[in-house]
Amino acid sequence: MLFSDHPRTHYRNAPAHEVICQLRFPSILTINSVEPADFQEAIRAEFPQYARRQDAAPPRITGLGSPNPKVEQQPPVTNHNFVSEDNQWKLNLTKDFIALSTLHYPGWEEFARQLDKPLAAFIRLYKPAYFQRVGLRYVNIFSRARLGLEGARWAELFSPAYTAPMQEAELPEDRFLNCACDLTLKLDSSCQAKVHAGPGVVKRNAPGVPQDPEVKFIFDMDLSMTGNTPCTLAAGALETLHGHSTRLFEGAVTDRLRDAMEAG
Repeated sequence: MLFSDHPRTHYRNAPAHEVICQLRFPSILTINSVEPADFQEAIRAEFPQYARRQDAAPPRITGLGSPNPKVEQQPPVTNHNFVSEDNQWKLNLTKDFIALSTLHYPGWEEFARQLDKPLAAFIRLYKPAYFQRVGLRYVNIFSRARLGLEGARWAELFSPAYTAPMQEAELPEDRFLNCACDLTLKLDSSCQAKVHAGPGVVKRNAPGVPQDPEVKFIFDMDLSMTGNTPCTLAAGALETLHGHSTRLFEGAVTDRLRDAMEAG
């Protein structure tokens, strides 16, 4: 199944690899040209480390449909990075979005709490007109070795909605060179989700770090609410997306996988 009403559960062996929340707003040019000192001061206790980088902006094409279309290079976008003392949390601020991410997801309540103060400070200081897109992304990576499921097939652990070809028991898993599923789902009148699900090897990009050969199952949910969301409703929008993410996640996993993840 794609969705499940299984009760929301906290798992001791949760597979969340990275969780990202991003809120996009109409461009505020001062963020690109003026150091956000007041914003830093408001969040410095929680995010004391600061770095700035210049991100390349995509080129703009003008004159499409004319005899002489032009590609215009755009100035770089300043990305302000604020990081917690323990390096577990990162806050990004650009002229177009504010985002919070972590590689050590502690659960929704703590994640939302970490976002509360910087989001309130951003709204107070920069007064965005509204949010054009509210996004919440969960990148889940399941390791059979870590969960004690080395002998299990992916088809036993995940819904047929994501593993249909692998349900053929007579065909060994290693015969599938690629068996990914990519979906875009409408969740309600204003929310949608892009889902990527399937086995694969996770590459490590750090130089000199040995690669992990284990085939893992990636379940990547990118949920979003579009339309102009008033700033006062941003927290509620994220709660809505989180509710949808729970139904998607629980719809993807089987009881055998739930047992291995250990509810608690």
